[in-house]
Amino acid sequence: MKRIAFLFVCMLTMSLTVLAGNDKPIQVSDMPKQAQEFIKKYFSGHSVAMAKMETDFMSKSYDVIFTNGDKVEFDKKGKWTNIDCEHSVVPADVVPAPIKEYVQKQYPTAKILKIEMSDRKGYELELSNDIDIDFDKKFNVIDID
Repeated sequence: MKRIAFLFVCMLTMSLTVLAGNDKPIQVSDMPKQAQEFIKKYFSGHSVAMAKMETDFMSKSYDVIFTNGDKVEFDKKGKWTNIDCEHSVVPADVVPAPIKEYVQKQYPTAKILKIEMSDRKGYELELSNDIDIDFDKKFNVIDID
């Protein structure tokens, strides 16, 4: 009986490993409605090079890469989690007002090139002057690099 249980656990582990980390190319129209609306509103002038759905063991996410190299990542519900604009800037309306005000006041000539949002940590920014700033959930600066 122990051998059967061990064999079952091994097979289950192998099947979960195979399922984890699957990337699947999709159309933007296959993404959650919230993600589609976000792309239409903030990146309407960009052409999509690739969209994909990533499935891990317990989660699902979506990535959109535009032909100019910009990239937006969404969670399973279609809420943005990461915006990386290598050749442009993060749309100003996406950045929370307290963060936007802080950057404008402290670094008036810098542009926000990347913003990452985490429900647990807060926000991480990368500016055009090579400064990285981390904010907590209450928009307090917690690190500058």
